[in-house]
Amino acid sequence: MSGSILLDTNIIIDVLKNDEATIKKLATYNKVYYPIIAIAELIYGAYNAQNTTKKLSEVEKIKTKGISLYVDYATTYEYGKIKSKLKQNGTPIPENDIWIAAIALQHQLPVFTNDKHFEKVENLEIISLIKN
Repeated sequence: MSGSILLDTNIIIDVLKNDEATIKKLATYNKVYYPIIAIAELIYGAYNAQNTTKKLSEVEKIKTKGISLYVDYATTYEYGKIKSKLKQNGTPIPENDIWIAAIALQHQLPVFTNDKHFEKVENLEIISLIKN
């Protein structure tokens, strides 16, 4: 088993769907973390789904599958550095993903994601199941 990993929202969704490749990959890590920003995105999705109660129940299950990481004062500095660099480079990414990247960099964790735009964030280690 290797070290620790931070899950992006799309990976958490794959976990909830019991995606075999995702579950297999996660089994190779000692510690699994999820950013509270991803949970907020999932709750937003649940409130926009037809079966809101069921979806919210699924989100609650995430608490048993990893360790939550929250935004704090140190995170805001990582966020500011990332967003500024992305703006300078003319390579914006979604706002919530900047926060997820900031949490990852703050805690020195790789991000497990299937979103290629995370590659625009300097010094961010990315784990993906997507072949380039």
